[in-house]
Amino acid sequence: MNPYFEKLGRAVAEQWQQQNFSLDAFPEIAQRAMQDADAPPSENLPLAEMIQEFLSNDAQPPQSHSGFGQPELIAFSDPRFYIQILFWMEGTTKIHQHGFSGAFHVMHGSSVHSEFEFNNAKSITPHLRVGDLQLKQIELLETGRTIPIQSGRKCIHSLFHLDSPSVTVVIRTQHDPGTDPQFNYLPPHLAIDPNHTDALTMKRNQLLDVLETIEPSNCVSQIIEMLEKLDFERGFHTLQHNMDRLQETGAWENAITTFQNKHGELAAGIPATLAEHQRREYISQLRHYIENPEHRFFLALLMNIQNGKDIATLITKRFPNQPAEDTILRWAEELIEHSDYGLTFLDAEFPEHLGCPIKEQFELFLDTLKCSIKTEQDSQTPILTPEQTEIEEALANSCLRPLLL
Repeated sequence: MNPYFEKLGRAVAEQWQQQNFSLDAFPEIAQRAMQDADAPPSENLPLAEMIQEFLSNDAQPPQSHSGFGQPELIAFSDPRFYIQILFWMEGTTKIHQHGFSGAFHVMHGSSVHSEFEFNNAKSITPHLRVGDLQLKQIELLETGRTIPIQSGRKCIHSLFHLDSPSVTVVIRTQHDPGTDPQFNYLPPHLAIDPNHTDALTMKRNQLLDVLETIEPSNCVSQIIEMLEKLDFERGFHTLQHNMDRLQETGAWENAITTFQNKHGELAAGIPATLAEHQRREYISQLRHYIENPEHRFFLALLMNIQNGKDIATLITKRFPNQPAEDTILRWAEELIEHSDYGLTFLDAEFPEHLGCPIKEQFELFLDTLKCSIKTEQDSQTPILTPEQTEIEEALANSCLRPLLL
């Protein structure tokens, strides 16, 4: 066991005992322990040295089989709490809450931290809720920051890691009673228990994959027939699993209408939720080949902020020496790529039917973006050419949509 973490763990155990192991007191104890002038992991434990110690020393606490982290290491273990080290190479967390309390410390790298609240919550089953997820605040966490964690709905958050690797140290309780399930949130309207598996729904979706292969003409009609009969939870998971094939076959609107006719007002927010889920999943996947921390910061803003003015505010905070609009346009120049059919800016494709040469496409993309992004409260709507109007529509139908709002 690394002597640094053994000392840190013993200090936390002693301070918590003095508070009679109060769960309410634990987040502050954990946060204070890692903020102590003599203790911050980011200042007292070189990353390479810590990795070397773990690789060469067999005397380590029992390790978990958790898939959380890339990887997760257990650095200290106590019957009531433990210390984990989470490495993040490409991953980013979903919007989630916790069944434990404590604190996390940014040991290496940086992240965009978003906090949310879930209002008007209504339980549909023990594993699914509908409500209104709203962003409370978003901030940049640099190396050395320590953030408390409260269990349950008091702490709904996500982290978008900007550097590879990003490393966090977490001091956390084993489990806080009464806080299950640890919901994941699909904005703007759903909370889902990620640990619940309905075996029947899973097998049915697998069979639909088989049916699409052997009788593709019958697959969509079978899905629609199922949506007419299924309960809300199973119907939602069927929609979510089959969303791509329904869209590709032009049957998406029929499927959504069927689901909404079955479940009425309860299903009103499902189209927006699934569309946003699809958008966020695409942005998350971009992390696999976009490594520049500035570009990852841009992705984090696109994922978590819904309008151009607030995006500009965060950009200005991080890059105060350049207007936010100029920074966005610079990132666009760096991220626009060639495809088989023309230029693309992330998932926004230059309209092929306009028939513009590649060089003209580049200038038109940038000019349209400059005219369309809303970085000021009272920005006037510019007059666009017919070509720019079609390009703006392509931007609005992509993950770049928040810039235009």
